[in-house]
Amino acid sequence: MKIKGTKSLCPECGKPVDAEVFDKDGKVFIKKTCDEHGEFVNTYWSDDNLYNKVSRYTPSITHVENPCVEDTGACPSNCGLCSKHETSTVLGLIDVTNRCNLKCPVCFANAAAAGYLYEPTQDEIRQMLRNLRNLKPNPCPAIQYAGGEPTVRKDIVELIEMAKEEGFTHVQIATNGIRLAKRKGLAKKLKDAGLNTVYLSFEGVTSEPYIKNKGRDLLPDKLQAIENCKEAGLGVVLVPTLVKGVNDNQVGEIIKFAFDNNDIIYGVNFQPVSFSGRTPSDHVEDQRITIPDFVKIIEDETDGQVPVSAFYPPSFVEPIAEFISLLDGEESAKVTLNCHEHCGIATYVFREKTEGDGKDKLIPITEFIDVDDLCDKLTEYNEKLKKGKFGSRKRVLAGLTGNLAKMIHTSKSPKDLDIAKILYNVFAKGDYEALGDFSKDAMLISCMHFMDPFNFDEDRVKKCVIHYATPDGRIIPFCTMNSIYREAVEREFSVPFKGKN
Repeated sequence: MKIKGTKSLCPECGKPVDAEVFDKDGKVFIKKTCDEHGEFVNTYWSDDNLYNKVSRYTPSITHVENPCVEDTGACPSNCGLCSKHETSTVLGLIDVTNRCNLKCPVCFANAAAAGYLYEPTQDEIRQMLRNLRNLKPNPCPAIQYAGGEPTVRKDIVELIEMAKEEGFTHVQIATNGIRLAKRKGLAKKLKDAGLNTVYLSFEGVTSEPYIKNKGRDLLPDKLQAIENCKEAGLGVVLVPTLVKGVNDNQVGEIIKFAFDNNDIIYGVNFQPVSFSGRTPSDHVEDQRITIPDFVKIIEDETDGQVPVSAFYPPSFVEPIAEFISLLDGEESAKVTLNCHEHCGIATYVFREKTEGDGKDKLIPITEFIDVDDLCDKLTEYNEKLKKGKFGSRKRVLAGLTGNLAKMIHTSKSPKDLDIAKILYNVFAKGDYEALGDFSKDAMLISCMHFMDPFNFDEDRVKKCVIHYATPDGRIIPFCTMNSIYREAVEREFSVPFKGKN
């Protein structure tokens, strides 16, 4: 049965083509036909029930008031951002180099293999940072330096300082961790410069996934990098690239590892492999892991303690962001996770030590909080705050106290955790300190499924909140950058490559 029509890409030539998303035999597929290369049918979501559940959480629309390019041509033929785009930039990305000290077989950026050097100057990077901060009405609040491997730049510490100078409240780097492991003082220098998070690629807890995904055993380097970050007090998020038959059987062990090191690791963001860049695309359907596959793996590997029902799309938390902003006197949330409802999924999980058999108990937040009722109630409060302005704040907070008590099942919550008090402080204060009180006891388990030419969906592109800034002044959604624009951008601003990576 047809679900919707959209635009997609021909996997052979990259040309935009009409596409249809439909369900059949309990799965959701995307189908398109290229005049030159024929028909393509690929899995979109492997479970139509979960697809339909997530579809209920349609995100808001926050157009950019000052688009970077003219709205000409059909989406996504002129990305940059244009007036057709329906979301603000929540996380900006800047590729600071295409050099890398690895040549991973599954690199979507095809780093270290292009034959030319793409490495923006400090002046170019500062301008890209400013372009992100100049977006209206919502300046981009967070930046991630990526590549390539950003730590191969000798001035990476200066670039972190630059991002803070330009007003970014959150700065992170996406890294393979080799330099962090080999250069013990680097983590502290980055921390002192203002780096908030190390976004560390982490394929598993044994050697085999690294040999297959990265080309060599990097586990010792990963462990040392984490240890060095721990000594520097630099927070880490693990980022496993999931490939069916390679490391999908280690999801549970990766989560356990994160909890065992939760003094420095506060999240795991799984990313199913995207078939772009250097990733082989001759076995797409065999190796594809969709979001429903991921949450089912979690359920199986945690013996049902973290079920499929515990996961929600990022857009689900929009009422929370709006509530905090309205309490602060803002008319609406400055930053909200209004990405497309089918782009990702997440939950918070707590771990409780048990006596006897020594097995730890995992408790998802949905086990002891009726999260649907909570967000419905916050949506109701949001309307009252909009109508009553500041005069309704006291009444709303008083009502929130009583309602939190009704929605939280303390008998099922982790021991010694006053979740009602923590959530009240998060909502009432809305600052890093309050959020930290919550996060230190929980692990964010999330999955972002980036698109490639096989499952490309224009509707998702329009609601992308993760955007690359480029030297030509454009700001390009993540999946169009990697599926369409990357090579052209890098070639335009590259020089012939000389020397070793």
